[in-house]
Amino acid sequence: MKKTIFRTVSLFGLALMLFAAGCSSGSAPAQPSAAASPQAGATASAQPKTQVELTISAAASLTDALKEIAATYEKQHATIKLNFNFGASGALQQQIEQGAPADLFFSAAAKNMKDLVDKGLIDTAQQKSLLLNELVLIVPEGGKVAASKVEDLTADSIKHVAVGEPLTVPAGTYAKEALTNAKLWDALQNKIVQGKDVRQVLTYVESGNAEAGFVYKTDALTSKQVKIAGTIDPKTYKAVEYPAGIVKATKHGKETGDFYTYLQSTEALDVFVKFGFSVAAK
Repeated sequence: MKKTIFRTVSLFGLALMLFAAGCSSGSAPAQPSAAASPQAGATASAQPKTQVELTISAAASLTDALKEIAATYEKQHATIKLNFNFGASGALQQQIEQGAPADLFFSAAAKNMKDLVDKGLIDTAQQKSLLLNELVLIVPEGGKVAASKVEDLTADSIKHVAVGEPLTVPAGTYAKEALTNAKLWDALQNKIVQGKDVRQVLTYVESGNAEAGFVYKTDALTSKQVKIAGTIDPKTYKAVEYPAGIVKATKHGKETGDFYTYLQSTEALDVFVKFGFSVAAK
């Protein structure tokens, strides 16, 4: 009986010794949970805001300038992502009429904007002409074609003349108007090759698939493969205006309004001027 009691006491003493040894070995006390940590609470409250994506339907001739403007704007507005839908202004107008998502429309012709205003898709108080451009005649760089004016296009050496599709491409509309006033539109029908937008017209001339073409001055300046052969008389076609307007169906009215306002800023307009545009009178 005494041996049993002694053995029990000895085992109890051994347990106490082992517990004391564990505490003296430097075992760290339990840490508070992350939920209770002030630092964890601060991290949770610093979560970034949800990014807003805006769709900008813009004339193809605005491509280079708007991409540069977007890079600057997105750096200044971390929660904004600008997605561009570039194309012929007439085609973009039709897309908006059919309900395609768009927050802002930037046209290469006042007519397309007016049509959307008349149909109640853009508020007249939220649209404005911002830029001007001019129509030029281009030929391949280093080529042998001599065409400095529209009358030269009748020469046998010119087999193809690239023009934007007049019904949907404003540059094509202006070109047709200038050629009609020069009494050459019908005479050149067997030479005319139509492009889906002004950038395709530029490509036709760059590749040599057309010996001449009608584009905006700003498009011609983007390419080292073409040269401006002549400037089309501005009296022979309507002024090339670029209005921008907020689409009524936008779900991001404030963010779209902020970008619309930025497009009118000196910072943005300077970029357009760099790419060859002129600023419309205020």
